Amino acid sequence: MRALFLDPDGTLSLRDRTKPAPGAECVIRVAAAGICGTDLELLRGYAGFSGVPGHEFVGVVEEASAADADWIGRRVAGEITVGCGRCVGCRAAGRGHCDFRTVVGIRGRDGAFAEYVSLPSENLHEVPASLDDATAVFVEPTAAACRVAEQVAIEPGMRAAVVGAGRLGLLVAQVLRAHGADVTAIVRSEASRRLASALGFEAAAVDEATRSLARRFDLVVDASGAPGGFAAASALVRPRGTLVIKSTFHGETPVSFSPLVVDEITVIGSRCGPFARAIELLATGRIDVKPLVAGTYPLDQFAAAFERAKRGLKVILTQ
Repeated sequence: MRALFLDPDGTLSLRDRTKPAPGAECVIRVAAAGICGTDLELLRGYAGFSGVPGHEFVGVVEEASAADADWIGRRVAGEITVGCGRCVGCRAAGRGHCDFRTVVGIRGRDGAFAEYVSLPSENLHEVPASLDDATAVFVEPTAAACRVAEQVAIEPGMRAAVVGAGRLGLLVAQVLRAHGADVTAIVRSEASRRLASALGFEAAAVDEATRSLARRFDLVVDASGAPGGFAAASALVRPRGTLVIKSTFHGETPVSFSPLVVDEITVIGSRCGPFARAIELLATGRIDVKPLVAGTYPLDQFAAAFERAKRGLKVILTQ
């Protein structure tokens, strides 16, 4: 099968790879896969990954074991973490925190920038026909956005800010709004401001916001994917407020702990989330992803696709 392969030096190339074989896992023909910020960070060395990247996808199950035969022909998206179910991490916090986990296209497991990808049936979620492929690609990142609402009790009228009005940030903002929060998008560019405004959000430039809106927000989510995002989020959250970190990137970020201690800030790391809730929000139109799509490219035009993705928004690869 054709697949994009990421070498240890960060070089991405289209190669012929062995198609996954059915056995303990279902084999899925990938229809579409989205390039996200994590994929771009992998090219810079994040997580030390080498293999086939890509973890936001929709496809159709083509092969499965006899035990999973009822999945054949079903259109699915997949939870990206595969755990053992037996270790301390699995027992304490679920398979997503397995001590021996593999993660689709990120850690020890080939991803979806390929003709086929494989996953255990327990990771799969059927996608309704009402969601086209370009929308279904957003199931995984929307689930990640929904995780914030699982971790923090969102009350009607809660003042929330999302630092970073990009692919993930605007999904988080829409999820928070769907749960009743009053959301402000903290942006770095005029293009981001226009996009946030088009989706109905108040938008504020990050430099101005950290001065005029400092210590104003009950909840601040850092979805910037940049080292400076945490400092901006820390400046915006009120005393005894909550700061949620959604950013992952290659490198380190300086953290000043004293203000967090003095202001008694609750800091929460946030990763993967509930697929069923994400599918519901997308299917009912409460999350609008159409403005977040920058373009669609065939797999063999991956170089152009990744260059476009570096400028922001979602780029989708198709077969």
